[in-house]
Amino acid sequence: MQNEEEGDRKELYNYQQKDIDTIFEKFEGKPDNYHLLYQLPTGGGKTVIFSEIARRFIEKYQRKVLVLTHRIELSKQTSQMLTGFGVKNTVIDSAVKELPDDNEFSCYVAMVETLNNRLKDKKFHMDYVGLVIVDEAHYNSFRKLFTYFKNSLFLGVTATPLSSNIELPMYETYDELIMGEPIKALIDRGYLARAIMYGYDVELTSLKLGINGDYTVASSDELYSRGAMQDLLLQSYISRSHGKKTLIFNNGINTSLYVYETFRAAGLPIKHLDNRTPDVERKKILSWFNKTPDAILTSVSILTTGFDEPTVETIILNRATRSLTLYFQMIGRGSRRLPQKETFTVIDLGNNAQRFGLWSDPIDWQYIFKNPEQFLNNIRTDEEIESYHFYTMPDDLRARFGKTLDVTFDVEEAFKDSIENKEKPKTVIDKSIRQHAFMCIENSENISEARKLARELDGDIEFRVKQYAKLLSKTTKNYREWLIEDYKNRLSVFIGRIFHKFHDAETEEEIHELKRLN
Repeated sequence: MQNEEEGDRKELYNYQQKDIDTIFEKFEGKPDNYHLLYQLPTGGGKTVIFSEIARRFIEKYQRKVLVLTHRIELSKQTSQMLTGFGVKNTVIDSAVKELPDDNEFSCYVAMVETLNNRLKDKKFHMDYVGLVIVDEAHYNSFRKLFTYFKNSLFLGVTATPLSSNIELPMYETYDELIMGEPIKALIDRGYLARAIMYGYDVELTSLKLGINGDYTVASSDELYSRGAMQDLLLQSYISRSHGKKTLIFNNGINTSLYVYETFRAAGLPIKHLDNRTPDVERKKILSWFNKTPDAILTSVSILTTGFDEPTVETIILNRATRSLTLYFQMIGRGSRRLPQKETFTVIDLGNNAQRFGLWSDPIDWQYIFKNPEQFLNNIRTDEEIESYHFYTMPDDLRARFGKTLDVTFDVEEAFKDSIENKEKPKTVIDKSIRQHAFMCIENSENISEARKLARELDGDIEFRVKQYAKLLSKTTKNYREWLIEDYKNRLSVFIGRIFHKFHDAETEEEIHELKRLN
């Protein structure tokens, strides 16, 4: 079907025009079946660029162009943009069963599976296509079509030239990579908004890796559905983004539904979207999101591509990922620049910036393109990231220990002392438990209140035990988990044993002696 909506032809920016000229220079004199890969950050205008390339190619070589996409929404958006550039095109969707050779179109936009089925059934013959443009080229579903276009030039377009399948590296598919403007340059020149990033140290050791190299949905759901993580999400939103249009990315549907219920219970305007949401309902939700200034939308990766809502002010990564592509795609949803929007907020609840660097940091894409295996092998592990984490008691919790001058405990120093004094290493844990117990006791009126305070120390306890286990070396995950539970139980018992002695003490000397002996 021909797209009847006339898109607005966009004026090309200088960097876009320069990249287009470079691409045509690269194609000049190259043999058929030459594959060129072009990288440009999300928000840089890839669709605009390849629409102008299609127009110029058709005009210059009098040959047709095929644009491949992986989602129907992208096909429709691409068709509209091509129309705006004066390119007569049609979308090949499931309703198109035949395509006569003498048709009036100079460009086709097709989804991979649909076109593959037609070509396999020999319903279509596309020997006349001179240029194949592959949008979101890092996806590997496109490769199955390449054999049908051995007499065509190829242009792959992506923000991240890193294959979604490590077994099929992009350097095997493309002969050469050329890079457009980096993110920082696009920010400095006013084309993209600047990201203001906030990170929270998150314990991710419970996450499991799947066969695709990223964290499994099941383990992510289990972690991010916990009350502590939901509280962290809500508090980070309230402190950093309250009243702003916000997009929340999750790894699992269950997590997203928990987020929806948590925010709704807090009286906040939120809706949930996933790949099971019916089209009619999806359109209603996106329309509401567009029109509502303080709207919050919680989703499951469905909006990482083909979704353009420039008014988004905050991106929350309520998930961890080991996919560099996904990291850039998620943050890129907030990077559109508007006259009244020079910055946007990113809240990272998955240690993602510690894993990959800040969104606007320089990246050597040529190295990643040529050496993807080395790059993936060198991504920082969660253990390495978390070894640099340092627990800081939140201000509101610190206020509840107002009678305690120092709430910190140097595990490493205590461990050294235990070695020098020829004590067993477990004395470190004993001393830590005593300090926590006295913190709770001196800030409570009764045992019940003290034990309730102790339950607020989970983050500090986990941090201390993790430091202790690292100093022991060669400890198992099960042992660390047992240590944490044993610590909490012993802390509760210790509070019960000492509480009345502490509050019955009449002088500072008696309290000091009590702390020394216990």
